[in-house]
Amino acid sequence: MKTIYGAEPEALIDATAEKLEEDYEEVDMPEWAEYVKTGVHKERPPTQEDWWYVRSAAVLRKIYKEGPLGTETLRSMYGGRHKRGHQTEHFAKASGKVIRTVLQQLEGAGLVELEEGEGRKITAEGQSLLDSLAKEAGE
Repeated sequence: MKTIYGAEPEALIDATAEKLEEDYEEVDMPEWAEYVKTGVHKERPPTQEDWWYVRSAAVLRKIYKEGPLGTETLRSMYGGRHKRGHQTEHFAKASGKVIRTVLQQLEGAGLVELEEGEGRKITAEGQSLLDSLAKEAGE
């Protein structure tokens, strides 16, 4: 049986984003999401229409592979280079509000659960979803 470790990451994330958008009403883009940047290191908000579902799918995949993970760890993973004009560049974390809201929505959908003191970990339903989508994406 093929798991997410053998699947192409981009294909798996795209398939998972479609599935989250279609079948999980708990995972829904908030009103403020079209105006917000994904971090201080970005100049503009995302231009992709379904970026919220893509980020949710990517977070779900990260939790499956490396979980349990908390908000701060995910902020570091999705952070990037903050350009400061003539000054030297520094690393900046991603937006905590975006990641925290995504985690809460995934938890409401039953795909991740809170492990006290550790962060969020994948549930059996979330693991099953990703494994079935990885199998389809690998074909």
